[in-house]
Amino acid sequence: MIKDDKTYSILIVEDNLTDSTRIEELLEELNLDADVKLAKNFLEASAFLSSDDKFFDVVLLDHTLPDICAEVLISEMVDKVLFCPIIVLTSVEGVDFSINSISKGISDYLLKDGLTAVVLYKSIICSIERKKIFFSYDDAKTRYSDLFHLSPLAMWVYDLGSFYFLDVNEAAIKKFGYTKEEFLKMTVKDIWPVEDYPIFDAGVNSFIQYRDSFKKRYLRHQKKNGKIIDVEVQSNIIFFNNQKAKLVMTNDITKQMQHIKTIENQNKSLKDIAWTHSHVVRAPLAKMMSIVDFMKESDCMPAEYEGLLNHFFASGTELDAIIRDIVKKTETINKIEDK
Repeated sequence: MIKDDKTYSILIVEDNLTDSTRIEELLEELNLDADVKLAKNFLEASAFLSSDDKFFDVVLLDHTLPDICAEVLISEMVDKVLFCPIIVLTSVEGVDFSINSISKGISDYLLKDGLTAVVLYKSIICSIERKKIFFSYDDAKTRYSDLFHLSPLAMWVYDLGSFYFLDVNEAAIKKFGYTKEEFLKMTVKDIWPVEDYPIFDAGVNSFIQYRDSFKKRYLRHQKKNGKIIDVEVQSNIIFFNNQKAKLVMTNDITKQMQHIKTIENQNKSLKDIAWTHSHVVRAPLAKMMSIVDFMKESDCMPAEYEGLLNHFFASGTELDAIIRDIVKKTETINKIEDK
């Protein structure tokens, strides 16, 4: 007896009374808390599965039913369930049958002859868990697709061996000017400026590309019209259609880089001005102040000029203070940039 506190809702689809009774006995042997429904044909099974107030944890399906062709039974049943796994119960042995059934979407198949309670329980539990994993994976793929295709940032996937584009989103198409069909005939290198090819070659031949997932890099890319843009790039290795690939997300930072360059040029001009004030303007100013100071101490200077010399000296002192303040502010900018 297996201890399992979960309540299971199970649909048995079986037209043979002996077989359906045997399956119910195995479930009772397991001592499961189970709500079991029996459908004797495809029509009854469809009615159970279409009911809004009933959700099954698993369907135990006979591979042949009287009211539907065996060749289409599994496909039709798979279309009628969502999260619910289907376990086919059959008297037919054969690899071809099992592979064909699983390829159509069933979770497992069991031979009726020699079927035990433990084997049935194991199949039910494993099928339910596999279905959960499948839908988690399927949901993850859907989220990836939405994030990829709806992202406002240009994104693409390329093959790590050939560097050919495998997929691009709408933002990349709009940003670079290529159609999706054109992208898929190109390699990643084709959107790099020719002068940056050595950087590309050094990067793809380095193991760095396999490490540092989503580490930011600052590169240049070239649009279809020839315009070169600055981009912030983040990437990560993924498996795309069973092949090793790299997912890339780019952010156009051309305007930001232009602003930074403008600020740097302005700071350079300010430094030049400060240097001019400090070394060019202050030199003659110092000479003028020395001359005024000499004239004030001279006995030959008329008394009526003394007041003018004092005003002239005070103005010079004020100008010298202004120049010192400009130089001090420039030094502060230098210290900030050095950090």
